[in-house]
Amino acid sequence: MATKAGVVTPPAPVAEQQDRETVFDIFRRWGYLQASLDPLGQYLPPEPFPTPAPEGEAAAEARKYYCGTIAAEFMHIPSPEQRQWLQERIEQTPPTADQKLILTQLIRGDIFEQVIQSRYLGTKRFSLEGLTVLIPFLDRVLAVSAGLGVTKCVMGMSHRGRLNVMTNTIGRKASEIFTKFEDVDPRSTMGGGDVKYHIGATGEYRSPKGEVIGLHLASNPSHLEAVDPVVLGRARAKQERIGKGGKDAVLPLIIHGDAAFAGQGILAESLNMATLHGYNVGGTVHVIVNNLLGFTAIPEESNSSRFSSDVAKRLPIPIFHVNAEDPDAVVRVAAIAAEFRHRFHSDVVVDLIGYRRHGHSEVDDPTVTQPRRYAKIKDHPPLYQIYAQRIGVDPAAEVHQIQQELLDDQKAATKAERVPLLREMPDYWSSYKGGELLPEDDVPTGLPSERVNELVLALTKYPSDFHIHPKVKKLFEQRVEMGAGTRPFDYGAAELVAYASLLESGTLVRLTGQDSQRGTFNQRHAVMVDTETETKYIPLAHLSEGQARFEVYNSLLSEAAVLGFEYGFARDYPEALVLWEAQFGDFANGAQVIIDQFIASSEMKWGLLSGIVMLLPHGYEGQGPEHSSARLERYLQLAANDNIQICQPSTAAQYFHLLRRQALRPWRKPLIVFTPKSMLRHPDASSHLSDFARDRYQNVLPDNEVTDPRRLLVCSGKIGHNLRMERAKRKDMSVGIIFVEQLYPWPEEELQAALDQHPGAEEIVWVQEEPANMGAAFYVLPLLRRLAGDRAVLSVKRSPSATPATGSAKAHDMEEKTLIDLAFGAKST
Repeated sequence: MATKAGVVTPPAPVAEQQDRETVFDIFRRWGYLQASLDPLGQYLPPEPFPTPAPEGEAAAEARKYYCGTIAAEFMHIPSPEQRQWLQERIEQTPPTADQKLILTQLIRGDIFEQVIQSRYLGTKRFSLEGLTVLIPFLDRVLAVSAGLGVTKCVMGMSHRGRLNVMTNTIGRKASEIFTKFEDVDPRSTMGGGDVKYHIGATGEYRSPKGEVIGLHLASNPSHLEAVDPVVLGRARAKQERIGKGGKDAVLPLIIHGDAAFAGQGILAESLNMATLHGYNVGGTVHVIVNNLLGFTAIPEESNSSRFSSDVAKRLPIPIFHVNAEDPDAVVRVAAIAAEFRHRFHSDVVVDLIGYRRHGHSEVDDPTVTQPRRYAKIKDHPPLYQIYAQRIGVDPAAEVHQIQQELLDDQKAATKAERVPLLREMPDYWSSYKGGELLPEDDVPTGLPSERVNELVLALTKYPSDFHIHPKVKKLFEQRVEMGAGTRPFDYGAAELVAYASLLESGTLVRLTGQDSQRGTFNQRHAVMVDTETETKYIPLAHLSEGQARFEVYNSLLSEAAVLGFEYGFARDYPEALVLWEAQFGDFANGAQVIIDQFIASSEMKWGLLSGIVMLLPHGYEGQGPEHSSARLERYLQLAANDNIQICQPSTAAQYFHLLRRQALRPWRKPLIVFTPKSMLRHPDASSHLSDFARDRYQNVLPDNEVTDPRRLLVCSGKIGHNLRMERAKRKDMSVGIIFVEQLYPWPEEELQAALDQHPGAEEIVWVQEEPANMGAAFYVLPLLRRLAGDRAVLSVKRSPSATPATGSAKAHDMEEKTLIDLAFGAKST
């Protein structure tokens, strides 16, 4: 029984309740098609329901909830609990909004943009006007989240409205933003830096109840959605630093553009991470700042469905569309989104639909491409004016006050002498450095043989009731022999010993990639699978009490999003060894935007360091163009200012020392490792137990086997082993072979010493497997000539080609034979 105004009313008959529920279900499922969402009434006309729309009292009530300025898509969610929770929140009288606060935030958002327009006319800023409701939306998400225990928020967004958010959400001073427009002290960013609407910022949000959330807006290039997985990786790292309860304490929030959400594949890859074990962040709040235009493209040119958000319907998550000119509805949905994320640890998408007052940028004339829409916008008042009239408030005095504050800030910016830094680094970065590598930054990496053997024994143990695969058992027995010194180490064993040594010294190790638990080439077996139950056991996670955490995950079939996630994780866990492994080196091509825009350039653009490691299998073995080259030339082209390390360790022990060096020294730079394939178990690339006790990684391996060679072959990677085997076969000790194990930073002193060791050699020959227009030749030859003095410098390589390698194994063998013949004395160029 229900009461209304003190009168007891009998319950409705069961049949009537069922009819009402049927009517409501129709609107729950299809109501979004007839919601009033476009403030200008042009691009989202109502669509008929796929089923006849009911009429009557129940329909009128349901229409009020589902066909107003809020449209909810949630009936595709299979969880009855989640659907019930959502409909209860939607089908109720809206809570009272703090309209005075909302008005103030709208004024601040719009006047901020207007001041910039008046003082820096024609300067790009990617204005938020038409969608300034984002500011009260974010405030409400943060206020609700703070009450639910969130203490940190990692945010990502592209350039639309970014400066506004920096000021009105992150809390940076407006004068700091205006200083960017003044472009003071240009010499401080010669050859580096970035435009003002790409840089990151840190700040604090303080809720009305005094709760504080640390805010971090991640730096982002013009590849709009590329930041998505980076934000997720950074959030995951912050959550893991906290430990238990981390997912409730750290909120990832990503702000998207509508055309980018629909069009960029890395967004879809990132969404797919939502519930995967290695990537779950307890739910992300996704916000689409939807102006119904992508540069000059209208919605029907940007997405093949009614909403740009429809790509998210592949996931069992709610999607809200809200008319951006109903601020009360917007903040209501903000609260629902924050609560839903917290309760169900699920993603949620909020599509704020408004318009764009100016062109794509403020130097663009949008009337050329959308004349009718911009004729409407020209006479359309700012949202704060519409809202003030709606709630019956005269905003003139507040507008004047805020305008004057911003003008004062702008005047102060004209007197600035230095560009302000908009971020403060976390304490955990205090022990690490970038810039140029100094001698004192290097560290010893060797371990005594006894210690290596102890680690091998620990990482080959497993429970007595575990049903081990016979092949894995044999492998473990061989590894025990390696630790005892009776069998040479292969790469797989050397790698796991490196990890084990770091874990026991307190260094977290995280490795992800396609099939990385076993290893693409069956070389790793970091995870054992019980042959009867398929339960998994990870020896590296059970080395000893107090060890650091070991994480190894088979990734989703993605390169861009996974590498972006790991880069983000490494950004907020600098003391960890974080590795991403490509199934084949060429597959990193699919992550090129992350490599170019974040890994290679983040220090120069944003002053941000990362120790991310990329493992790229490389080597020409007759397996075709997609399984040969990790595109060494691309990384060398990206190398400058000591921004990255490019290494190709030629032996198992070298790989061991390289991994330990990356984790142990304070110099935090991305490391690109060209790892072998066929050489993973090859005797020529194996290492003896004593090699692990060597002091450190050798950037150059000199040739100590020859005494007076006539020719020195300089090379890197697998081709060097082929040359050594051919030399032994020919018994030709007149040829020396020098391995360059680190290509960048260029090891000039070490290589000079290796060359000077053989002053009688008249020719120095660079030998590579790759075609002449690929590989390291373009980079190495000028450097070799500088070191060679009067000696001739030649090169041996495949002919220039538009593809990395042949698809014929027999053709490969013919090419390889020719390469080696040339290297040993036939005419080279």
